[in-house]
Amino acid sequence: MTKGRLEAFSDGVIAILITIMVLELKVPHGDDWAALRPLLSPFSTYVLSFVFLGIYWNNHHHMLHAAERIDGRVLWANLHLLFWLSLVPVTTGWVGDSHLAPLPTALYGADLLLAGIAYTILQSTIVARQGSESKLATAVGKDFKGKVSIALYALGIALAFVKPWISATLYVSVALMWLVPDRRIESVLNR
Repeated sequence: MTKGRLEAFSDGVIAILITIMVLELKVPHGDDWAALRPLLSPFSTYVLSFVFLGIYWNNHHHMLHAAERIDGRVLWANLHLLFWLSLVPVTTGWVGDSHLAPLPTALYGADLLLAGIAYTILQSTIVARQGSESKLATAVGKDFKGKVSIALYALGIALAFVKPWISATLYVSVALMWLVPDRRIESVLNR
């Protein structure tokens, strides 16, 4: 299988996940501003999850652009990532509908954590396939942002049972950290 086919399949899955999430948003009942109030929590969670899926899509594209070749291990690692991403619509809907109740907030964080771990596994699998001197290995380096993200997700899961709003703040912090363009791969490829 070529990189292009893997990327196209992954792009399609992520596009479907975004579509599923938006279809889960309910139409307001009423014709005034008060009708939007019940939708605030589900919409906020949708926006956060949309951003996360966009971040994964963008970074996945850059990672595959840096990959020189793929094999069966990369395919399975990619499917592992897509599995956890495929649960994002479910956890998004639950945490949004529950208005940050502890268990849904923790499970939303667990899904984000497991997707982050799966992305790290995919990245490591590609680096192992290409070697420690490859473009991707050089670009990723020690992957400080990836490690901090995983730590913040884990902390958010634990704090969901204490103060769920702190968990939400940590999840938003991870998204904001990744929204700052990560030029590591682009800079290595442009050398």
